Amino acid sequence: MSEAVLRTAATSNAVDGADLQARPRTATGAKDNRDGWIFMAPYLVLFTAFVIVPTVLGIWISLHEYDYTLPEKPWVGLDNYVGLLGGDSPFYAPFWQGIRATAIFTAGAVPLLLVLPLLVALAMNLKFKGRNFFRAMYFAPFVLGVAVVAVLWRYLLDTNIGLVNHYLGVIGLSDSVPWLTQLPWAWISLIGVTVWWTLGFNTVIYLAALQDISPELYEAAKMDGANAWQRFWSITLPGLRPVLLFVTSVTIIASVNMFGQSYLMTLGGPGQETRTAIYQIAETGLTSFNSGVASAMSMIFTVFLAIVSIAVFFLFRERDPKGGGRR
Repeated sequence: MSEAVLRTAATSNAVDGADLQARPRTATGAKDNRDGWIFMAPYLVLFTAFVIVPTVLGIWISLHEYDYTLPEKPWVGLDNYVGLLGGDSPFYAPFWQGIRATAIFTAGAVPLLLVLPLLVALAMNLKFKGRNFFRAMYFAPFVLGVAVVAVLWRYLLDTNIGLVNHYLGVIGLSDSVPWLTQLPWAWISLIGVTVWWTLGFNTVIYLAALQDISPELYEAAKMDGANAWQRFWSITLPGLRPVLLFVTSVTIIASVNMFGQSYLMTLGGPGQETRTAIYQIAETGLTSFNSGVASAMSMIFTVFLAIVSIAVFFLFRERDPKGGGRR
């Protein structure tokens, strides 16, 4: 009987002890949740104010014939979208010309901004005298604003008084290249200036990722007889996969939102050839005072950008070593 009583008492004490331990854990969990919401609150406020509210307002405006200079803003439903997609809107041709210009710029700038910064990062990852100086030099243009960069290069590339044409003439080449007024020179100028300006950002990201790859992997590969290309293909690129996803996504988003360079350097010309989608959206909403159509353009453009981002994500997904697919 005494043994049974002792067992019952021990079981009861164990249960009471478990209850006492569970209560502080529950209170601690509630406190952790509260603290988490407190720390997230500033971000959530900013995200709501600058993302959710503008998005909802933009959708609402796109469903109206919205001229902010007039008191009446009649409801038109999906007419703005139907006109832009079906060709009935007077803004149909300019909008799709802007999409085409954006695609040209993105197709020209993104590959260069993925490959050239990687080559620079590989060079900057080596040990040589003056490395820190060169690291600072290639990043320096990125700290400049788009207005500074665009105005600077607008004068440097001017057909008549630009220093670029002057020095081309000095070395015996053509001194009257229409860098900003004719195709394809206008695109070459916009892409070249953008690459010069933003190359440093991607290079810094690549360089940080390269320094995270273990040197022991390269040493083991050398011992196995792997050459430089094999080490790059089998060690460097797989090690950069997560960073490549980030850099590719950010570079595409930045390229499709190009506006300042075109607005300040080529004024959208020649004609409207370099007037990108963002340029056309701003022109429609702020100059033509048709914010409804401009908002519809923005929403259609956002859908295209989301599709491209999803495609990039699936392209760089890590392969499943068991099934050979992606995960």
